Amino acid sequence: MTSKGKLISLILLTAVVGSVVGFLLINIYEKKNESKNTFFKVVEITDMEDDPAVWGKNFPHQYDSYLRTVDQQRTRYGGSEAVPRTPDKADPRSVVSQSRLEEDPQLKRMWAGYAFSHDFREERGHAYMLIDQEFTKRQEFVSQPGACINCHASTYVPMMKLGEGDLYKGFHAINKMPYLEARANVKHPVSCIDCHNPKTMELRITKPAFMEGIKAYKKTTGVHDYDVNRDASKQEMRTFVCAQCHVEYYFKGKEKTLTYPWDKGIKGDQILEYYRENGHIDWKHAETGAPALKAQHPEFELFSQGTHAKAGVSCTDCHMPYERVGAMKITNHHVRSPMLNVNKSCQTCHHAPEEELKERVHTIQSRHLEMRKKAMDALMVFMDNIKEAQAKKLDQKKIDKALVAQREAQFLIDFIEAENSFGFHAPQEAARLIVNAMDKIREGELILSK
Repeated sequence: MTSKGKLISLILLTAVVGSVVGFLLINIYEKKNESKNTFFKVVEITDMEDDPAVWGKNFPHQYDSYLRTVDQQRTRYGGSEAVPRTPDKADPRSVVSQSRLEEDPQLKRMWAGYAFSHDFREERGHAYMLIDQEFTKRQEFVSQPGACINCHASTYVPMMKLGEGDLYKGFHAINKMPYLEARANVKHPVSCIDCHNPKTMELRITKPAFMEGIKAYKKTTGVHDYDVNRDASKQEMRTFVCAQCHVEYYFKGKEKTLTYPWDKGIKGDQILEYYRENGHIDWKHAETGAPALKAQHPEFELFSQGTHAKAGVSCTDCHMPYERVGAMKITNHHVRSPMLNVNKSCQTCHHAPEEELKERVHTIQSRHLEMRKKAMDALMVFMDNIKEAQAKKLDQKKIDKALVAQREAQFLIDFIEAENSFGFHAPQEAARLIVNAMDKIREGELILSK
């Protein structure tokens, strides 16, 4: 090659290298800017905007994953498969989830006389939280109060409107309404506004029941005048926004105020002690007449006793893990079981093969279900023995004590039954409560045998 040819080649090579370097520098610059600007403001979002589709214009990636909560996918022990049904005037749903009562008829006996003994199904995604409550057959057997809507809908805006800008006033107003009247005030399942400040996008608590409940619980730990929106850390808020609803609760007084019974602590037996002292009952058991209690999905309470919570892991770390979209790091809003997303939910911390991690979880859950089944069997026999004692007209004082034992054992079993991790959130705590339930059954059997 001549000197002139070499020079031309060198110039061309320099131009190509310069173009490639320039392209890389531009790409790096764009990615850096992209990582800094996690969203682009397309619309103005106010504190009274509860439509997730509007938020989705500014946060399309998060909104896209939020929409996927319609997915129905079963894990080995949880989740739901789509069960087709023919819509009718009473219920427009063409798909529901499978019945837990058909899977385990013992639940019908445990809840005999209560609405849950007529309809109780596998949980579905957040997209269904409002419609599944509105059209459950439980509505046919009990007049549900407006308080029920608190955790089945986006309630921040309706409460602010009902309270004329006072969230607490609106909260108390909606509690006292009949269910259908409260339902008419809400439009969406849980929405962006329920967990995020629209100005800063920071997490916040908008459910007054949790604000009061966590304040009461913190007091038991020596922390007074706790304000969750002022005092909680960012990582705590990544659990607390979920704990606004995934908790045990009851409706207090004639006003049906949604209340979290945490004045003595958040462990199952501490909550039972709270109910023991205030005398609350949910219904009279249809077979025995026991003053019964119904536990409600206490995920936060059980999770708080487990190893992940103690290590500082939050609910969202596992159920809504971070993911990369280009250079952006966002939270996946497709809330679901970590078993359906092991790579991002588990393997970020646990460096083991996916199947090995799944098997660890399944081992915990299968052993838990074995213990739970034995406790349920013992409860069924205990109820039969109470009924036999009542038929024989044994000493009423003994029978009354046995009914208290049924109430307390049943609540502890139900506390574990209603919690949706099948023991995984805190295996040892779940086992402890099952053993305590068995012990109460033993005490009740001794009372009847003397």
